[in-house]
Amino acid sequence: MDSKLTLFSQIISKINRGIFKKIVVEKKTDYRNKGFDSWNHLVSMLFCHFAKSTSVRDISNGLRSATGNLNHLGIKTAPSKSSISYQNGKRDADLFKDVYFKLLEQLGQHTKERRIKLKIKVPVYLLDSTLISLCLSLFDWATYRTKKGAVKMHTLLEYDGKLPVYVNITKGSVADNKGAENIPLEKGAVIVADRFYNDFPMLSIWDSKGVFFVIRHKENLKFETLQERELPPKGAQSILKDEEIVLSNPLSKEKYPKKLRRVAIWDNENKQTIEMISNNFSWAASTIAELYKQRWQIEIFFRDIKQLLHIKTFIGTSENAVKIQIWTALITILILKYLKSIAKYNWQLSNLVAFIRLNIFVKINLQFWLDKPFEQPPETPKNYYQGVLF
Repeated sequence: MDSKLTLFSQIISKINRGIFKKIVVEKKTDYRNKGFDSWNHLVSMLFCHFAKSTSVRDISNGLRSATGNLNHLGIKTAPSKSSISYQNGKRDADLFKDVYFKLLEQLGQHTKERRIKLKIKVPVYLLDSTLISLCLSLFDWATYRTKKGAVKMHTLLEYDGKLPVYVNITKGSVADNKGAENIPLEKGAVIVADRFYNDFPMLSIWDSKGVFFVIRHKENLKFETLQERELPPKGAQSILKDEEIVLSNPLSKEKYPKKLRRVAIWDNENKQTIEMISNNFSWAASTIAELYKQRWQIEIFFRDIKQLLHIKTFIGTSENAVKIQIWTALITILILKYLKSIAKYNWQLSNLVAFIRLNIFVKINLQFWLDKPFEQPPETPKNYYQGVLF
């Protein structure tokens, strides 16, 4: 990439147009479409997130201000407000869902890094959901409470890359365990989750598929202790209990008849005891404790996507428009984490977003800017030609 293209154009070029066109053909999202096609739609919504546009007017005017650079984005003219609004309501949101997962295959490998050295090498996944509040009078389909609307984003985050491998967008009223029923199960992997996923039929299915789990159990869990395991003699002083149990409640025992491992730890930071159950009996208790501690990474992911991108308020009120905005936000954060991974400069994600926002239409080499954001790029040598006088 040379410095004749804007930063935004070079960022957009990371998306494989050939793969995108293939998805469009499969989904038929450009069938009988004139003007505002699927690519224009994707570019417009990515601009919405990178520039943090608050309305369709902002998107339209923002892209219109880059008139001389639109061809580098693969679009001929800036979209109108009505075009964006119409297609947000009509174009299938699954298009952007498929684009996200194809990009995850393409760019996600660059973001993988296990910073905390766990004593296990199996894939680790973090499971949780986040609630996005909506005004029930405008989003009447998003039922949550009597006077409040919301959507819930059920997410399975891959620990090494800190990116979702599964997302289920539902109404806010859908319970966490119900929203996670169709998560992908990888034999030998471990799923870490909070107490809202303490669902014994679901845990039984995970166990039958060869999936390990570390779940914080509810305070009212009824069980019988089969065996007390020896606590570590030194080091992990936070381990309070390590035992093998069976469920004593008849209904619960019918749903999960096998034995479980129960580990209790002291959380010194929050001054509380955390009690967990697992179906793994070979790991050290400290490994189970560390796995649960890493569950906080999914909370950081939710915080980043809400604070840095534009999903707290929505530019469309239909269910399809909301899903499009969420999926394009996921595409944006995937691209951002990829850019962060290839940069030599040690970017904080929040700083990277802010700097791109300020320089979105600046013409500078992207890789140079990522590596040396505070240095002036080298000047292109000028060619001088001596004219013939006679």
